[in-house]
Amino acid sequence: MAKLGKRTTAAREAFAGKENLTVEEAVALVKGNANAKFDETIEIALALGVDTRHADQMVRGVIGLPNGTGKTMRVAVFARGPKAEEAQAAGADIVGAEDLMETVQGGTIEFDRCIATPDMMPVVGRLGKVLGPRNLMPNPKVGTVTMDVKAAVEAAKGGEVQFKAEKGGVVHAGLGKASFDEAKLVENVKAFIDAVQKAKPSGAKGTYMKKISLSSTMGPGVTLDVDNATGN
Repeated sequence: MAKLGKRTTAAREAFAGKENLTVEEAVALVKGNANAKFDETIEIALALGVDTRHADQMVRGVIGLPNGTGKTMRVAVFARGPKAEEAQAAGADIVGAEDLMETVQGGTIEFDRCIATPDMMPVVGRLGKVLGPRNLMPNPKVGTVTMDVKAAVEAAKGGEVQFKAEKGGVVHAGLGKASFDEAKLVENVKAFIDAVQKAKPSGAKGTYMKKISLSSTMGPGVTLDVDNATGN
């Protein structure tokens, strides 16, 4: 068995015996032990009581975090004419139509968010098998299929986070950087949990929010007190 490094050992000791913490306690613990050589991302994982194989139990949504994510978001927009110009003016990193489709089909995906005007969806639809598994497929439910390209690009650049329940009913997201003030991280975490709570689908039965854990990119995780975190 490989010997654990000093940093890993110290982190595990700091987390030992600690669980079901308040959001404030969890943020302080995770942030305080995020001491890698880079600015770690503070990540959340929520285990939900849903079966994503059923359409009426799918959980997805979008939330503009009050303090942003600290990540530079690369945005691609499928649009033509004036809407393409609008996207470029709003700060989109990549703008195109069939040419962009061919680039993506060729395996080059240099963006974190994909936006499209409604008229471009027949083109974008051909990329479902490529963009879908990466959660990059534009969707009107989260505001990425829209004629208001300017607002969509600015929201993506401003710290908006999309979320979708994966197989097993787990929602993951990055909610800021370890360099953020504790208060700002707490605010982001609470805003995200509230957004997922409000996205509870009609088909969800039993306990909806089963487990919440917080961690940093390189650090161990800690569980939150679900009732405290959700205000129940």
